[in-house]
Amino acid sequence: MPLARSLSMTSLNGLPQWEDEDLPVEDLLLFEVSWEVTNKVGGIYTVIQTKAKTTADEWGENYFLVGPYFEHNVKTQVEACEPPNPAVKKAMDTMKSQGCQVFFGRWLIEGSPYVLLFDIGSAAWNLDRWKGEFWDVSNIGIPFHDREANDAVIFGSLTAWFLKELSCQFDDKPNLIAHFHEWQAGVGLILSRSQKLPVATIFTTHATLLGRYLCAASIDFYNNLDQFDIDKEAGEREIYHRYCMERASVHCAHVFTTVSQITAVEAEHMLKRNPDVVTPNGLNIKKFSAMHEFQNLHSMYKARIQEFIRGHFYGHLDFSLEKTLFFFIAGRYEFSNKGADMFLEALSRLNFLLRVHKTDVTVVVFFIMPAKTNNFNVETLKGQAVRKQLWDTAQSVKEKFGKKLYNALLKGEIPDLNKILDRDDITIMKRAIFSTQRHCLPPVTTHNMIDDGNDPILNTIRRIGLFNNRTDRVKVILHPEFLSSTSPLLPLDYEEFVRGCHLGVFPSYYEPWGYTPAECTVMGIPSVTTNLSGFGCFMQEHVADPAAYGIYIVDRRFRSPDESCNQLTQFLYGFCQQSRRQRIIQRNRTERLSDLLDWRYLGRYYMHARHLALSRTFPDKFEMEPSAPLKTEGFRYPRPSSVPPSPSVSQHSSPHHSEDEDEDEDERYDEDEEAKRDRQNIKSPFSLGVLPQGKKKQHGEYRN
Repeated sequence: MPLARSLSMTSLNGLPQWEDEDLPVEDLLLFEVSWEVTNKVGGIYTVIQTKAKTTADEWGENYFLVGPYFEHNVKTQVEACEPPNPAVKKAMDTMKSQGCQVFFGRWLIEGSPYVLLFDIGSAAWNLDRWKGEFWDVSNIGIPFHDREANDAVIFGSLTAWFLKELSCQFDDKPNLIAHFHEWQAGVGLILSRSQKLPVATIFTTHATLLGRYLCAASIDFYNNLDQFDIDKEAGEREIYHRYCMERASVHCAHVFTTVSQITAVEAEHMLKRNPDVVTPNGLNIKKFSAMHEFQNLHSMYKARIQEFIRGHFYGHLDFSLEKTLFFFIAGRYEFSNKGADMFLEALSRLNFLLRVHKTDVTVVVFFIMPAKTNNFNVETLKGQAVRKQLWDTAQSVKEKFGKKLYNALLKGEIPDLNKILDRDDITIMKRAIFSTQRHCLPPVTTHNMIDDGNDPILNTIRRIGLFNNRTDRVKVILHPEFLSSTSPLLPLDYEEFVRGCHLGVFPSYYEPWGYTPAECTVMGIPSVTTNLSGFGCFMQEHVADPAAYGIYIVDRRFRSPDESCNQLTQFLYGFCQQSRRQRIIQRNRTERLSDLLDWRYLGRYYMHARHLALSRTFPDKFEMEPSAPLKTEGFRYPRPSSVPPSPSVSQHSSPHHSEDEDEDEDERYDEDEEAKRDRQNIKSPFSLGVLPQGKKKQHGEYRN
């Protein structure tokens, strides 16, 4: 692990090299602190879990994750073991001797990192004293009724106590790095700095507290960033103490990072500090040995979704499933923040366009957003039962037909097809047909919603009139529950469902990163995102023509809502106009972008943040090379040569385009040649940008 052997860093052949062998490798330890270590609450869990392998590969036995102890999580995710580092063990023993429960083990995820978990409940008796100490160092008071903030004080105090016990064992050797995620972990950072512990600190905000609250209130957030009275807004929402904890953490950290450039702009105004480094979120990418295996998976899971559609729309299945496209939106039920409001309005406009142009394409749209429900909708369950009954009937008749045909052929006869089915068979088939008769429309939701009269998605569906009528070319299904392979309705896991769809649509207004379109990308499924999401900004920066690679970016920052909705409608309509061949080509291109989202490449930004923190905390021992940050030259996908030179990107302005155009497109498209050219744009990790000494960071300087 070259980082631990250094006293200065230089660049050699484009890679960071560290000099001087005086510092033993075991004297540099990395602690990553988050409330979501082994404890899934939101997207930060995904960040830490997926990044663990890359970080563990870099740091080996010197990498530790710190989080809260919850028995139900530990029983299923953590294997207990003894700490390999004697200093860590001694610090734990000291805390245990004073009544605090500390658990150590390996997190059973890829990379198997060590985890150090504090039992919040066992230390709760210290809460009043620790809240007083926190007030003394920060002048931030925590109200007794805010359980989450009180837990954050206990967790942060335990973290700072542990770091103090650990650092005391290393004399004057500065050898600890502590990386804190979000405000729940920030108390530990504030206390560590106030006690002047020899620890290099990093703080990452994945979304600002106030930003999320303001956007949820349907405020024109991004055009008024410099107009908000921050203290007043936080106070009115009764989160002033949380906001102060977050802002204090940001200003106490040696290095401050955010997950995207759009969040960096937000943090500059909400938290009053420019991030030092932007650290994009990645995923662990597992490539298939066969290049087009993901296409086969798409076909397989699409067939499973089609089976659900046959049942859900029984009696109204007057559209071709071979010409049906599956769109979906998924995530937390934040109607405005996740862009569900704009998506529904765009679907209404798309339905109008498809009907006016008399297209034979049908779009079925799934909303996978968990909400409060009673249980499955009876009509939905009946649909799947009817489908299964029809399947059983068809199989029974087929078996009898097959036996009669087989016997006739054995006798050397051509059977009379009018006699091969007897009266009973005809009767059974007629009864099966009558059972598919339906006197109501297919339901727009799969569950019985609690308080459906105030549900924003259902109310919008009522307003725009998308009730799954026969004449509608856009059908809507709200599935207000996370997907599961054990479901009696749609027995698919989320990943399987995504692979079976044609397009993910995520027109978010507030999305600091956006894992849902990123997950679509690595599975080879095109997606719609916005320039207000971290993922959308990242793709705009690294891909010359994102739409050609199946990443459609809606402009929600510089256009009015109506203009943005029209743009989204055009994206959806253009996608519907693509031929099957064009969709296959686009999926191939989308899947190739997965390399951009691999932690093996994006981990370099976190590496840079750690180097920067060491050089700022211990300038006498760690000095970064004084040169300007390097840009990612070559780390950019060009426009595919097979795409026609028009801005429509393989999409036709007329719904009735000629077959000759498809033939021209196919002639220009060479999968192997394109893939080879794209692979050349992902280079080995470049030399990380370093901060010139004495130079103040400018906004956006680390937009690598």
